[in-house]
Order: sequence, then C-alpha cells, then structure tokens
Amino acid sequence: MKDFSDTSFSPEAIQLMSQALQDSVDTLPEPVSSHVIHRLAETILRVTRDGERDPKVLQRLALLELQIGPES
Repeated sequence: MKDFSDTSFSPEAIQLMSQALQDSVDTLPEPVSSHVIHRLAETILRVTRDGERDPKVLQRLALLELQIGPES
C-alpha cells in the first residue's frame, strides 16, 4: 500500500471511506482477496485525500480503477 502517513482524515471522512470500501467489496463476487481489498482501499484513500467526499463516487472510482489499473 502506498504511504499515507502524512495524511489525516476527519471522523466523517473515515466513515465515508469505510462505507465506500464496504459497498465496493459487496459488489464483487466472493471470495474477495485481501489484495483486491487493499487496491480498493488505496484508491479510496487517495481520492478522499484529493478532496472527494461522496461515498458513491469513491466506490465507483475504486471499482473502475480495479478494472483498468495495473495489478501491483
């Protein structure tokens, strides 16, 4: 996972990110690997750090990046 140690989030942002991650995972067929969850979380963290606060947008971007982004 990328380094987000210099980033802080409000409790509200953490709640939005948690919801976006859970909603993202819920759309995927089981079992969902920890690698996939890490990739989704990384995208959600990055996009939230950049200012997005809509959980549906966070979910959509995380799932989209999962489909088109290179696997790390």
